[in-house]
Order: sequence, then structure tokens, then C-alpha cells
Amino acid sequence: MAREATTLKKQTFRTTETAATSVLLVGDFTDWQQRPIKMVKDSGGVWTATVKLPPGTHNYLFIVDGQWCDDPECALRVPNPYGGYNMARQVT
Repeated sequence: MAREATTLKKQTFRTTETAATSVLLVGDFTDWQQRPIKMVKDSGGVWTATVKLPPGTHNYLFIVDGQWCDDPECALRVPNPYGGYNMARQVT
């Protein structure tokens, strides 16, 4: 039986951290800290990273200068096993 190809969709993550020197995107799609994605800062202090993700719900957080941080722009949050919340991105 032929396997159906999964279509990956570009997703851009962004956060404004003007004073930060390092921002990483981590989530279930990076095995959390195993393969973090370095975000790039623009002149206005906005950090961005674009990744291709398969359809579904993907949990993520930012690590800003070594500290785990929420995405203030994300309205969809799910409890995590550490007593906090993960941000969730729905890819359709």
C-alpha cells in the first residue's frame, strides 16, 4: 500500500524581546531541548524563526537568555507536566 506524503506547512514564530541576547524556539517538533532552533533578531527587537511543520497541534515555548518563556501572542495553551503551560500552534 502506498504511503501518503505529509504536506509540511511553513510556520513563523515571533516574539519581541528587545533586551535579549539569545532566543531559542523549542517544542515537540525539536524534541524540546535536543534540537533547539535559534531565532533571528531584527533591528526592532523582534525575534523570528520559520519552520515547516506537518498538520496537527504542536506544543512549543521560547528560551530567552536561558529562561523558559511563554509566547504572549499565543491564545492556545495546554497544561504541561511541570505545573505550567505549553503554547500550542494548530497547523491545518
